[in-house]
Amino acid sequence: MNQTLSGQAKGRRRILPVAALLLCATLFAALGTWQVKRLAWKEALIAHVSAVSTAAPVDAAKLPSAPDAATLDDLEYRQVSVSGRFDPAGTTLVSALTELGAGYWVLAPLRLEDGRAIWINRGYVPLGSTRGQQATLLPTSPQSLIGLLRKSEAPSNILRANQPEAERWYFRNLPQIAAKAGVKDSGIAWFIDAKAESAPAKGQPVAGLTVIAFPNNHLPYAITWFGLCAMCFGGIWLVLRHRG
Repeated sequence: MNQTLSGQAKGRRRILPVAALLLCATLFAALGTWQVKRLAWKEALIAHVSAVSTAAPVDAAKLPSAPDAATLDDLEYRQVSVSGRFDPAGTTLVSALTELGAGYWVLAPLRLEDGRAIWINRGYVPLGSTRGQQATLLPTSPQSLIGLLRKSEAPSNILRANQPEAERWYFRNLPQIAAKAGVKDSGIAWFIDAKAESAPAKGQPVAGLTVIAFPNNHLPYAITWFGLCAMCFGGIWLVLRHRG
């Protein structure tokens, strides 16, 4: 009788640790599976961006100026071409930190033949550069350029807020920039990062500094979660073996 009660007590004592380990194993397995799915998504994204950023340029004038979110995601980093005249009145300097150091991105609207404008990131200039200086350096003749399509940058908790009234720009938010500059008929969903076609003249922006890099740590994360899951099952085996 005592042996029976003792066995039942041991069984009850096994339930709690085994249940806890099973719960943890289930959680770790779910997290590992999620990381595997994220890995597949990230690899597909990297392959897509690599393909579109090196493909033959498409005419930016033929692209929708206000695409839906899915279309915009598909268009980002696509190589595009465009021709027009720069409008110096819209020249804007946005804070930038690049491989060349701290400075500014020079944004300016390029007017197409039909009157529409497409914003161009002409490239990087060092600290000390001014909006007026860069406006006077804009080419006055028609320009044709190639670059990468980029999405307008939205406010977020990790970005310092723009201060339009003070002309202090910390991220490239086209709705704010276009409104402050008074630029009409411009697309505000995307802009073009100009590519470098030759060494820039003195004072001109350095183009071609777009960074295309996507952190991809999902595989080691998945291995970690599945490893912890396996350890939980090992713990269950030890509990049952020790108290069997």
